[in-house]
Amino acid sequence: MRSWSAVHRGPVRRTAAGTMAAVAVLVLGGCSSDGPNLVTPRPSGSGASPSAPSPSGGTAGTTAPPTSPSESAAPAKGTAKVTGTVASGLDTPWGVATLPDGTMLVGSRDTGRIVRVDPVKKTTSAVGTVPGVQAGGEGGLLGLAVSPDFGSDRLVYAYFTTASDNRIVRMLYDTSHAEGQQLGAPDTILRGIPSGTIHNGGRIAFGPDKMLYAGTGETNQRGLAQDKSSLAGKILRMTPDGQPPKDNPTPGSLDYSDGHRNVEGLAWDDKGRLWASEFGQDTWDELNLIEPGKNYGWPVVEGIAHRAGYVDPVVQWHTDQASPSGIAYAAGSIWMAALHGARLWRIPLDGTRTAAAPQSFFTGTYGRLRTVVAADDGTLYLTTSNTDGRGTPAKGDDRILHLTVS
Repeated sequence: MRSWSAVHRGPVRRTAAGTMAAVAVLVLGGCSSDGPNLVTPRPSGSGASPSAPSPSGGTAGTTAPPTSPSESAAPAKGTAKVTGTVASGLDTPWGVATLPDGTMLVGSRDTGRIVRVDPVKKTTSAVGTVPGVQAGGEGGLLGLAVSPDFGSDRLVYAYFTTASDNRIVRMLYDTSHAEGQQLGAPDTILRGIPSGTIHNGGRIAFGPDKMLYAGTGETNQRGLAQDKSSLAGKILRMTPDGQPPKDNPTPGSLDYSDGHRNVEGLAWDDKGRLWASEFGQDTWDELNLIEPGKNYGWPVVEGIAHRAGYVDPVVQWHTDQASPSGIAYAAGSIWMAALHGARLWRIPLDGTRTAAAPQSFFTGTYGRLRTVVAADDGTLYLTTSNTDGRGTPAKGDDRILHLTVS
């Protein structure tokens, strides 16, 4: 077990030299790539083969489907450019959910407050505070999601830590009320997710099937990741009411996949396949292609292990290069925000595999990076995470950056 500072990979400090070096890289080529000793894509055919989830959450087969003729590989090299800051002065931003009109709801981990950000007008307004949030360590107000039927039900979902557990609630968002008082009373749809000082997971998102997915952590109790009776160390799949869908891998269970250490990123590609980022322990952080009912190995294995019964990650990183949190899909690639690694990773895809080695952008320029969100126009929004107690805030932190990518 690493020491406290090693487990959390320490504070990220930006230096003038580091910033200038990163800027120089961007000017010269717009990207930098780590060598194979730092970033390792899974070799074709290694470990268990992934299968593509169907829109209903089932499985399309037991082996990796070939890339279809209509599915072209992403270019080996891409670009990412910051076009501006759409919000600044944010307090411990964590969850971000995009509303149908293009504005965003942003939650503060430590205060439990939610604000609305208009990226066009670059304005921020108070929405309300989620009651019952108890922040501490990595806990607090974590993931946010907007109902797929938001136009009719006006529901916002939140994953947060209380004095006794992690839970998921939904709240009516009523803009007819005064600013700061627009959240209705929380309706708890799932309680009893184990909580701890570390490894609370917390990312929630609605999939193409209109089911709600949640990444949970094992709260530093390793055995919970393999314990079928626990909600910890899992990816959960539920109806908008918090019930197990009939086509989940195990009837009557929310358990969608097992063996996770700490999942903080969920995203679907353009074929409806679910990807998840995962914090490793001492050696490897991971990007996984999630298969319903499969086991991702923690704490038995970490990273690519070629061990029967466990699904290998598609890509792995040494822990000082990543500490992955949020992910998004855009321009044929998964984009992954790194905390301790203080960079944005681009992972170009060729179906269920990588098309080329991952690229890193903005290394050290903006400090710790927490959440990345894809907009309808193919651009990205990226949040910094320097006020979370492990970074060194710069003037204007924390902020939301707007990016164009290819």
